[in-house]
Amino acid sequence: MENNSDKAVRSGLWYVISNVMIRAVGIITAPLYTRLLTTSESGFANNFNNYVSLFTVVTCLCLIYSVGRAKIDFPDDFDAYMSSIQALSSFFGLGVLIMVMVLSPPTGILGYDKFIIFILFFYLVIFPSIDYRQYKYRFEYRYRENIAISVFITVTTVILSVVLIFLMPYNKGFAKILGTVIPSSLVAIWCYFSLVKEGRQFINKKYWIYALKIGLPMIPHGLAMIMLARIDTSMISAMCTYAEVGLYTYGYTIGTLLMFVSNAIGQAWLPWFNERLADGDRELIKEKNRVLMAAGCFLTLIFIGMTPEAVKILLAKSYHECMWVIPPVALGTLCQYFYTNYVNQELFHKKTVMIAVNSIIAALINTGLNYIYIRQYGYIAAAYTTLAGYLILMILHFVSTKLVLRENLYHDGQYFLMLAATGAAGLSMMYVYEKPVVRYIIIAALIAVFAFIFRNDIIKLYRRYTKKEI
Repeated sequence: MENNSDKAVRSGLWYVISNVMIRAVGIITAPLYTRLLTTSESGFANNFNNYVSLFTVVTCLCLIYSVGRAKIDFPDDFDAYMSSIQALSSFFGLGVLIMVMVLSPPTGILGYDKFIIFILFFYLVIFPSIDYRQYKYRFEYRYRENIAISVFITVTTVILSVVLIFLMPYNKGFAKILGTVIPSSLVAIWCYFSLVKEGRQFINKKYWIYALKIGLPMIPHGLAMIMLARIDTSMISAMCTYAEVGLYTYGYTIGTLLMFVSNAIGQAWLPWFNERLADGDRELIKEKNRVLMAAGCFLTLIFIGMTPEAVKILLAKSYHECMWVIPPVALGTLCQYFYTNYVNQELFHKKTVMIAVNSIIAALINTGLNYIYIRQYGYIAAAYTTLAGYLILMILHFVSTKLVLRENLYHDGQYFLMLAATGAAGLSMMYVYEKPVVRYIIIAALIAVFAFIFRNDIIKLYRRYTKKEI
């Protein structure tokens, strides 16, 4: 068990490093694409990616959410389980592809011709195999292979996209789509057949029913989360100007950068969490999780404190106003980081209906708040309604684990105090945005306090990471 703890720590650190590097590639290449593509060409390609994100929730049946628990319930048949649910996902995606091609008019749908629609839905058939492969690696603590897939797709996508844009000067939007689809498709095909080779299982009624019971309720959850993340921009465009849409979009994008760190931590934490919970090691989970949540609060405050410099480095002066969007959005991301703890509990106990209901409620409340406050206070209000939406979602999941699961797994009182203190400090930091010396004194003090309080954990982490891997 200790060996897996070592692997969880090591993989977590490498997931953070790789995610930051991948995100850095995205930031560095963004100005390149803005110079190679017109706004309409960029929108043409970005809409394709948006449709992939939206339709994947349905076409893959959200079976991926069953993987963590299946690793515990079918430890000796995990390969067969993965191969089987991949087959179910691809069979359903293929059925959707055929239906769309039969029913769509010759001119196409969604603003694309029929050939691009075919590419879109064929991509949806094979693309989930990357997630299945990476999830399997994740729960086997094989972080090197997992990271290699992400890095390969990121680098080849950039290179191929630029090459194709130059080779197809009269169809650059389509070239960008191909640059995204081709590398991922090649990796997806490899992932598909590697899972088949390992599991040698296609149709297994027991596994299919098991996965569908967990996955299907997560479809409305996935759609609600997309709505929660994107409804702000749509409502701003309806109530404000396109300039304000642009300001909010850039501010929101920067404000959610920490999500790449929190997601990386979650990738390493979840397999270890499931193992410990299955073994009944609740006290160990409670103590380790407390450190992770404190680290999340600390990183959020440092990030908010350095926002003015980040905005000035990344954006032109005309966009600097968006810095006021970033603190509440970053705090909303922190709420996501916290509520994932309760979602992990619900997933472990297969209570996915509960997850979906909470997500729908939070998305509807967020939409209502947007309607009221964007109209009154403008686009910056959307950042605060986003924070409110994720805070409400955290509270709903907390209540669900207490009333339904009746499980005490975390330092809940401390967590709410930590969130309240971080929220108050983060929003107060905006008052010294124009005083960099004061801000950096505060940041230095925060680093010193955190390092002192968690000095033992930091020393243990350093020693564990630097020792030779077993």
